[in-house]
Amino acid sequence: MDGYAIEASDGRIGTVKDFLFDDMNWLVRWLVVDTGNWLSGRTVLLPASVLGHINQKKQEFSVRLTRQQIKDSPDIDTDKPVSRQAEINIYDYYGWSPYWGADFYLGGYGDLVGPPFPGLDGSDDDISDAQQSHNDPHLRSIEAVTGNHIQAADGEIGHVEDFLVQEDDWSIHYLVVDTKNWWPGKKVLISPRSVKNIDWTSKLVTLNVDRQRVKDSPSYDSSTNVNRIYENNFHHYYNASQPSDQSNTNLR
Repeated sequence: MDGYAIEASDGRIGTVKDFLFDDMNWLVRWLVVDTGNWLSGRTVLLPASVLGHINQKKQEFSVRLTRQQIKDSPDIDTDKPVSRQAEINIYDYYGWSPYWGADFYLGGYGDLVGPPFPGLDGSDDDISDAQQSHNDPHLRSIEAVTGNHIQAADGEIGHVEDFLVQEDDWSIHYLVVDTKNWWPGKKVLISPRSVKNIDWTSKLVTLNVDRQRVKDSPSYDSSTNVNRIYENNFHHYYNASQPSDQSNTNLR
């Protein structure tokens, strides 16, 4: 979806430049939109919640806003970390309720059940601490994470090539990992639940599974239909103590 056009209710405003996701629950929170010549190269943030229909044929999004509303929105330097205050300014301008309200940790990881992120058990105290800690919204750039090396529990296995996002709730379901330096021609999917840590300085994503587990997982290519059956079998493979032959057959 990078590069998709953005159509306001009264005309085009620009193209998608990047996505900002919350690394506490792997939900896409903002689209970074390059307005091109319209606003002299200015970038604006749009929350995923204002997006309307996604036209894959035309490669464009519609948004429930006018060009003037977007033009008058608060300026923000998207080349720097986005602060909670900057987010508040945008939500206040549009008169919207912020995503960190009562449903802050609803969703994420698609339909998977469990805590939103390793280290958080979903309790009220943990959620409150995560919301307020250092005023850090935990926003990360998909563009910045793409290309990061992947470190399994027992060694490096590849790098992040892409992300697969569920359109309905904007949750990141998978990281697409290119393992060509170890197993030529093979790409695999990794669930965010297998991510133990992201070192932003070293550009390293650490997993809680070993290299063999990743190596034996199903291959992935862009023509693969990642539907409900595929996902059920994918998670069965990673959740089973010993993957069965039937599981591997279903994942092909």
